[in-house]
Amino acid sequence: MTKRTYRQYCPLARTMDILGERWTVLMIRELLLGPRRFKDLLEALDGMGTNLLSERLKMLEAEGLAQRRTLPAPAGSAVYELTERGRGLEPAMVELARWGVESLGKPREGEAFRPSWLALTLKATFNAELARGIHEVYEFRVDDTVFHARVDDGHLTITDGEAQRPDLVFAANAETFVAVGLRRVSALDAVRRGKLKAEGPPESLLRCVEILGLPMPAQSSSALG
Repeated sequence: MTKRTYRQYCPLARTMDILGERWTVLMIRELLLGPRRFKDLLEALDGMGTNLLSERLKMLEAEGLAQRRTLPAPAGSAVYELTERGRGLEPAMVELARWGVESLGKPREGEAFRPSWLALTLKATFNAELARGIHEVYEFRVDDTVFHARVDDGHLTITDGEAQRPDLVFAANAETFVAVGLRRVSALDAVRRGKLKAEGPPESLLRCVEILGLPMPAQSSSALG
């Protein structure tokens, strides 16, 4: 398939030459959360198709944005991951997610959802100044999905899977997670109603909600599980 181009000597046009095709930005979204097997990407991007996914992955590799490697034993699986240049897209992705929140509205019939897709939204509201000097890990359990956020002295990384020693563990169903994550329901109200559970030291809870932009009054610490 011939690659389409805007044929303009412009940084933005060149970026769109690479990322403007359908599905490509969502592939970057998936890879920002860590290495992915081909079938993981195919499941997360339902409707893309194997041939198109293969084509896009080859393009990302050719552009130096992604690379393929084999995980060490016992896994031994082939995975795709972002290169340093590919990870450089994260700030732009975060800003696009921040802008898109206002247009999200309620889920439309037939729309798929994965809790990890809101990870970029958490990064959009992350307060790096409040996080300076903080080294903590927060784990999120949403239905059958688990991912964790690591705060290291003003920096935030979000990765799929359980954390080894989380300082705080949140548990909720997808509906509650969306409502709290998108600031439609206060975390305090969700805790009081038993919709959101938080296990860990009260001081970690208070730091977490402030750092991630989810204000919660100090008295809510008594609601910890």
